[in-house]
Amino acid sequence: MIFKSSTQKTLIALAVASSVMLSGCQSTASTPKEQPQSTVASVVVTPADTGSSAITLEQAMAHPDWLGRQAERAFWAADSKTVVYAQKQQGNELRDLFTQAVDSQAASQVALNKLHTLGAGDAVYSVDRTQQAYVFEGNIFVKNINTGAITQITHDSAKQSKPQFLTDGNLAYRQGNTFYKVDLATGLQAELVNLHLSDAPKGVTEPETYIAKEQHKLIDYIALTHKNKKDKQARKEQLNQQNSSIADAQFYLGKGNELADVQLSPNGKALIAVVTEAKPWRDEADIMPNYIADDARVKAEKVRRRVADEKPQTSQVIYIDLTEQTQTALAFDTLPGFDEDVLAAVKKENYARDGKTYESKKELRAINLMMDWGWDQSAIVWNKAGTQVAIMLEAWDNKDRWLATVDAENSKLVSQHRLHDDAWVNYAYNDFGWLNNSDTLYYLSEETGYSHLYKKPLNGKATQLTKGQFVVSNLTLTDDDSAIYYKANVEHPGLYEIYRVDPQTAKSEQVTNLDGMTDYKLSPDQSKLLLTHSKIMAPPELYVADAKANTTATQLTHTVSSEFLAKQLIAPKIVAVPSSHTEQPVYAKVYYPADYVEGESGKNRKAIIFNHGAGYLQNSHMGWSGYFREFMFHSLLASEGYVVMDMDYRASKGYGRDWRTAIYRQMGTPEIEDLADGVKWMAENANVDTGAVGTYGGSYGGFMTFMALFTQPDLFQAGAALRPVTDWAHYNGPYTSNILNHPDVDPIAYEKSSPIYYAQGLKNRLLINAPMVDNNVFFQDSVRLVQRLIELEKENFETAIFPVEPHGFVQPSSWLDEYRRIHKLFKESL
Repeated sequence: MIFKSSTQKTLIALAVASSVMLSGCQSTASTPKEQPQSTVASVVVTPADTGSSAITLEQAMAHPDWLGRQAERAFWAADSKTVVYAQKQQGNELRDLFTQAVDSQAASQVALNKLHTLGAGDAVYSVDRTQQAYVFEGNIFVKNINTGAITQITHDSAKQSKPQFLTDGNLAYRQGNTFYKVDLATGLQAELVNLHLSDAPKGVTEPETYIAKEQHKLIDYIALTHKNKKDKQARKEQLNQQNSSIADAQFYLGKGNELADVQLSPNGKALIAVVTEAKPWRDEADIMPNYIADDARVKAEKVRRRVADEKPQTSQVIYIDLTEQTQTALAFDTLPGFDEDVLAAVKKENYARDGKTYESKKELRAINLMMDWGWDQSAIVWNKAGTQVAIMLEAWDNKDRWLATVDAENSKLVSQHRLHDDAWVNYAYNDFGWLNNSDTLYYLSEETGYSHLYKKPLNGKATQLTKGQFVVSNLTLTDDDSAIYYKANVEHPGLYEIYRVDPQTAKSEQVTNLDGMTDYKLSPDQSKLLLTHSKIMAPPELYVADAKANTTATQLTHTVSSEFLAKQLIAPKIVAVPSSHTEQPVYAKVYYPADYVEGESGKNRKAIIFNHGAGYLQNSHMGWSGYFREFMFHSLLASEGYVVMDMDYRASKGYGRDWRTAIYRQMGTPEIEDLADGVKWMAENANVDTGAVGTYGGSYGGFMTFMALFTQPDLFQAGAALRPVTDWAHYNGPYTSNILNHPDVDPIAYEKSSPIYYAQGLKNRLLINAPMVDNNVFFQDSVRLVQRLIELEKENFETAIFPVEPHGFVQPSSWLDEYRRIHKLFKESL
């Protein structure tokens, strides 16, 4: 039975739900690993089909302006009564800024000469919350929240950044590698510290060689000149020490280094700087030809290095005491596992394949600041008073994450938490910080198998604050430590609401109940939430709500066009496809044909499976998809009689650690097994002929299309691979090395996971759509595979090139051409 409803309430069970607790990864924290079992619906009610005007391929691939121009980059104004957001202009790529009171349905466009008065999404606030500081066009501004008065602190072209209020009430900011302090009462600016990426100057030195020493003895002029230099140097040192009007906080971080990050303490007394050896992100061989350049010549565009060319790189953490004028490098040898051979088993397997024996040994691991791809915070966080600092570090081999504090007195790092994963530590869900009123850390960790929230006093054990088979993200702590707000998919993997937990009692409360995809920003006075909410059939709009449990939200913006609302679109149903390989089902969107009749038989339906990109991305959720063109294309296909399935195959986001790491060292194996289960499900539940099923996808989805057609050649009768990866050794390091290690260490994983090694398996029709100025997945990927298919004498493939398109297509004409080809492929092949 298929449900259609205008509501989007979840958890309507049509069959016995299947769910499973995911096993956890290792952690040094002493926390419970048990999670309560939960039940999930096999089908979720979603909105009804909409509109009466048929969607066309031309309309679906048109510039998205026709959908309505949604609010972008929304943030709270300092008064907590007004919202600021950007909106695209019709017909061009410029954005205008608007303000809208939370008790009004009318927005006002802000004139260009008033943009500097709005504040910013990353504005900072004084300890007493009476002042706001922010950056506009590279200059620093301070706003008095009570009066609205604005003071411009800098007015130049030097580009300032990172304003922060100090505990003494003054303001600090960064300009290049120099930090300044501003007395807001007098306007006096003082240089706090100047960091130099060079070696310290040697000053006047004594002669060292025999002939130099003799020169000083024999030639009075040389000896006198040397004495004068020493006298001048000594006077300069005395002047700097005895005259407070002179700024001379100069620190030298080493020649050939670059700053990874630097954070000043709130009390202005210390600073943490992290440096790495300055290495170019590319070499001269890393280029991409651009054939459609403005000067009609071939332009060699610079592109990133391949994972196969990466070498280990480590960082140095430097503690700078501004009171004592000292700097100290902090070693990593106090971190548990800093010298473990975590890849011993992998190396042993690869050595054995080559007839060699690997002997494990301890050696220093390369360690750097944690890189979270969704962060809006630093990996260095000071407590409110500036007396403690925490740093999140990760191993270059991707197997460990440490949360460490600094023992300044003994000049060492102190490990507060170690998260080890035999596959890889997630590059998301790494939020952390300090409670405001105690030296207690809070952080996210996947150690139970799901991202959950923990707190830990410096000298105590960690306490788990959230528990269950759901994912916690996007943390916001209130000033009084009474609550940490977070986003989570508690009710269903595809439904995200806002919650809050009391750090003292670990009691959680649901805040929103909007049924879809919801994100939030807490107002400066912490009384309200600015919500960005969407549903499967509705693009995102802004809402406002009180920041309390079971709040009621009021919609602020209404940007969706009447033209879009009039289009006849088929709403997908979210189903739980039983898995042949895990106890946990594979969640998928299913678009049933417009003429589908429940219980029909004959196995005469044709079907398409869409493979989302990124690998680690969730698309079978109840919010508006980033794949909105594909959503309309799938609706069009359904109107033509196709069953369309969009699976959150293993490796997708939102389902826990084990789902994420199922592809470790075997990309393209679990995912295609899940696609096979999808085909089986459609045959058993949607009257699909298994001999009339196609597949397509872009980026990671294009890679999956290759792997499906090459490794299970009878599963699909046709496939379209868009901007596809063909050889993972040619992709970037930060993404690929997590999943497959590095090629010089684990070539087995790369050969097992790269389509180019399986090209001989191609049997059915294949379309390759390749953008030529793609600096993410290089055009060369497709070129190499095409040559391989030619040499294998394959016949059932064709290639379309898109000369001006990057990885994410831009031009509507290119979108239309691409999807006409995909549409034609399926019509002819199925």
